Amino acid sequence: MTVQDTLVDTSAPATSIAYQFRDDADVIAFARLHVADQYPAFAQAAALQVEEIGDGNINYVYRVCTPDRLASVIVKQGLPWVRIIGESWPLSLVRVRIEAETLAFEAECAADLVPALYHFDDARSAIVMEDIGDHRNLRHAFIEKAALPFLGEHMGRFLATTLYRSSDLALDAHNKKARVARFINPDQCKITEDLFFLDPFCDHERNSINPALRSDAEALWSDQQLKVEVAELKLRFLSTPEALLHGDLHAGSIFVREDSTKIIDPEFAFFGPAGFDIGSWMAGLWLAACAHTELEAGANKGYIEQLCAHAVTSWEAFATQYQAQAVTSIDASFAVAGVAERCLQRMLSDAIGYAGCELVRRTLGLAHVLELESISEEGARAKAERRALALGRELILQRHALSDMVALDATIRRHLS
Repeated sequence: MTVQDTLVDTSAPATSIAYQFRDDADVIAFARLHVADQYPAFAQAAALQVEEIGDGNINYVYRVCTPDRLASVIVKQGLPWVRIIGESWPLSLVRVRIEAETLAFEAECAADLVPALYHFDDARSAIVMEDIGDHRNLRHAFIEKAALPFLGEHMGRFLATTLYRSSDLALDAHNKKARVARFINPDQCKITEDLFFLDPFCDHERNSINPALRSDAEALWSDQQLKVEVAELKLRFLSTPEALLHGDLHAGSIFVREDSTKIIDPEFAFFGPAGFDIGSWMAGLWLAACAHTELEAGANKGYIEQLCAHAVTSWEAFATQYQAQAVTSIDASFAVAGVAERCLQRMLSDAIGYAGCELVRRTLGLAHVLELESISEEGARAKAERRALALGRELILQRHALSDMVALDATIRRHLS
């Protein structure tokens, strides 16, 4: 897991801590012990080996497997600070518990769409989970123009079940408030608050800006109307515990096969506005579409169409399934006809705004995306980034005017033409 995909590049080592795995043998022993019941073939394997597979920014992530890889699990261990920076950037270990409990909740909602959680060890801040190595990261799938016919439906179902079942429509008041308290995640939220809502909208030292877009960035920083809208979106992020969010639902947190989708890394989870997850997800599709407008000239029109269609399908699947669940609300106030529709209208407006913020911050902020970064020709990359920036700005400013998915899709396609 990364800090919203990336961090400042530094080689500063983190100090070792008492509970940290000492060596490969320690990782293997931990994995064997905690999957004995769920995965006996792994626990009884004669020989196991360890590969460190994490990007190394925050956590340690290991694959523990047999030499032939026929049996394997993932072990993820958190540190009380950002690993590549050290103790000068502390992070609460509560995020590891929150990740484990969020994975468990998501499995209750849509077990086929998340890796199975085998064990969480609070004392060692470590998780053992299913290895989804037969899937690939969605960013790479986007670059390779992979056909993913079920992606939109899968993501719509994931969002509908997780966001509805953690909301006031599905939970009694005491249960909901207890969950909100248990999932308070201030360190991770602060990262989002800064990288998502602050840095890209000012000349911040953390920003990473293509020099060709400098004038575009300066124009955006002086746009007071835009800043007011972003401030409103930030206030909703800070003060609206509507549902349990994944909190970092970009393409890098999604792994795919043609017939399967797996959502990972919910360590940014907390109770916030449902539209944040929806908008983050759809923005990932539109960022990839912006990249493909400049890759191979007109050869990618068909794939851009697929990406736009995934966004429409995601929302339609989400809305249909959310409404179907809402009629069963345990609170008579919320079961009234028209309430679910009103909720969906608000969530769409929020999602459009948060998608706009995601497009802007992936263009001007610290954490860029591989889809745009992979464009080797500088002029083409600048055009794609400028397209994403213009789209993001319009979505933030017009989020209340774009009242349905038809109008939203038309706006997206206009910017991609």
